[in-house]
Amino acid sequence: MSTRILVVYYSSTGNTAALAEALAAGARETGAEVRVRTVPETVPAEAIAQNPRWQAWIDSGPHHALATLDDLVWADGLAFGSPTRFGGPAAQLKSYLDSTGGLWAKGKLADKVATSFTTASTRHGGLESTLLAINNVFYHWGAIVVPLGYTDPHLMESGNPYGGSFVSRKSAAPDDLALGALRVQGRRLATITTHVATGLKRAE
Repeated sequence: MSTRILVVYYSSTGNTAALAEALAAGARETGAEVRVRTVPETVPAEAIAQNPRWQAWIDSGPHHALATLDDLVWADGLAFGSPTRFGGPAAQLKSYLDSTGGLWAKGKLADKVATSFTTASTRHGGLESTLLAINNVFYHWGAIVVPLGYTDPHLMESGNPYGGSFVSRKSAAPDDLALGALRVQGRRLATITTHVATGLKRAE
């Protein structure tokens, strides 16, 4: 059975979605089976309409199926992505994470391998604190947290050791440097997840 990777993201203008797709592509390069899912939009339509790029992203959807709790149970490895909102993940993604209490209580999320990624519009806009905030959820689950580190020469330039990230200056779309880092992250997640899953089976 191939390693199963779940990528869950929230995106308001498409940048975080592009990172999610790049991470998924990297995971697939290892032979992993990958699901990409999003979470519901909860912001009122009138607020979205005030931002043309946000409205355009909504109008171009739907983009992926909505994540369910069953997706979490299915997966061996997990990746969660969100734009930064005041130094933390967007409420839309956080709401999904907050719905996992039942699975956590049953130990269904323990020993899964997990990683995170993010986007922001300014270099010091909370990229690292957002990744660390998402990772805090993984610690409570008992998941095995996989950072990017500086595990590939590519990452010395793209460089966020906590997880893949992109700074969108003047509404720019993710560049090749950022997307390459996310592909590295996807390969790393899938590879380590395979090693962990193999070790757990041997221990049973």
